Amino acid sequence: MWRLIKLLLYLVVLAGIGLVGYAYIADLTPSQTRVSEPVTLDVN
Repeated sequence: MWRLIKLLLYLVVLAGIGLVGYAYIADLTPSQTRVSEPVTLDVN
């Protein structure tokens, strides 16, 4: 019974570390720049 509790506790700790690691890595957002380009419309 204690083996199962230890295993579950180990998995919870490992999942928490993985979640924190994912939160740090996933926060890398690319830099954004505004691009403006003129468009010629062919109106008949």
